[in-house]
Amino acid sequence: MEKITVKDIVTAVNGTLLCGDENHPVEHLSIDSRTMKGNDLFVPLIGEKVDAHRFIEQAFGAGAVAVLTSEHDHAEDADHAWIRVADTKKALQEIGRYYRSHLSLPLIGITGSVGKTTTREMVAAALSAKYRVYKTPGNSNSQVGVPITLSEIISADEIGVLELGMSMPGELTVIAKIAQVDMAVITNVGITHIEQLGSQENIYREKLTIQDGLKEGGILFLNGDDPLLKETKAKAGCRTVYYGTGENSEYRAEDIRSEDGYPVFTANCRGEKYMVRLSIMGRHNVLNAMVALAVADLSGVPLSDAVKTLAAFTGFKNRQQIAEKNGVTVIDDTYNASPVSMKAGLEVLEAKAKGRRVAVLADMKELGPDSAKFHYEVGSWMKSHPVDVLFTYGELALQIEKGAKRAGMKAEYLHFDENQKEAMVDALKAKLQTGDCVLLKGSNSMRLGEVAAKLLAE
Repeated sequence: MEKITVKDIVTAVNGTLLCGDENHPVEHLSIDSRTMKGNDLFVPLIGEKVDAHRFIEQAFGAGAVAVLTSEHDHAEDADHAWIRVADTKKALQEIGRYYRSHLSLPLIGITGSVGKTTTREMVAAALSAKYRVYKTPGNSNSQVGVPITLSEIISADEIGVLELGMSMPGELTVIAKIAQVDMAVITNVGITHIEQLGSQENIYREKLTIQDGLKEGGILFLNGDDPLLKETKAKAGCRTVYYGTGENSEYRAEDIRSEDGYPVFTANCRGEKYMVRLSIMGRHNVLNAMVALAVADLSGVPLSDAVKTLAAFTGFKNRQQIAEKNGVTVIDDTYNASPVSMKAGLEVLEAKAKGRRVAVLADMKELGPDSAKFHYEVGSWMKSHPVDVLFTYGELALQIEKGAKRAGMKAEYLHFDENQKEAMVDALKAKLQTGDCVLLKGSNSMRLGEVAAKLLAE
């Protein structure tokens, strides 16, 4: 944060300064007492298991200069600023709104069931051809993460790309109203978080609430290939722009093909055509590239320059990162998983493999009561995209094996329960041989990234 003082924080949260210097600068927001950056405001959140108020003294010792508190009516340490609030989480969000109101740079918000992070990175890459771009670090896309993300924007930044997440009803509305974006992107409407939201139609309605924070005259970018989005229109006073592969999209990819496993296509941007060759695999990234070019074009970036910076983008950690070790190609796609992204990962394996195809597939979480069915359907789909060796990891992933077997996929099958990770790693190492290509894919909570790291470390 720039030019923000304790007094400004008190004003933003409508709080009470119990003690401390109201003119002291505050440069960062932190919810973790272990990760202070200096001149921090520590925001102790109250969780289901831990109340972070107990870490206030630790935060001061690590460099915090001020603290919000909903549990103290008087200061216990007069050397620092103590600000009394009713609810620390809501106060954090108010700080985000306050700071956003003092920012003049345009912001692009990205949401969707699948591909938010990769799309964020590709949009940022295209915009970087002209601007200094600020983008969401890691996965700080929640009601807590977005205010902190906004607070790290500085005056040198010229444009921002924010990932806006959602897992519960009403959550995206809160986040969108904090972010107040000038452009909004909805990548797709899938079934991720269907467990919390109940149906795909509910997910669709929730995704559209990104417009609750879209500024008057803003632009809503919609995936014109998505069945639920292709007929959707932006709210009154805002413009709708479609991207995709069909005639309904003014930014569309044509003549799509693969060269050495990498997508190559013609980007038709409102009649202007550019040849694009991506440096990341997977046909699904063609759509991510098209919305990146659309956002760049309507943000004043010369398309010829945006095409170049987009072509140089090589991916994001644990998102289809490809490396080779001891003659084995490893595709690390362990950041997260849904049925759509798991199929996309398997298509990358199919395109990349020169020798045997080996897949390590783990549970996909938050798919609701039909989770077993969704896993089984992935297995059935694999009949037309077969692998030579299939490792499944976790109770739900066993349904992938069952679906593949029932469909008639000829492969070697190995299954491991969630408490057998080390045994699976040993079996995988023993099975791999020179020339193999192995894909690792599962929800982040299954921690397959650790398996990928072990394969690449030895």
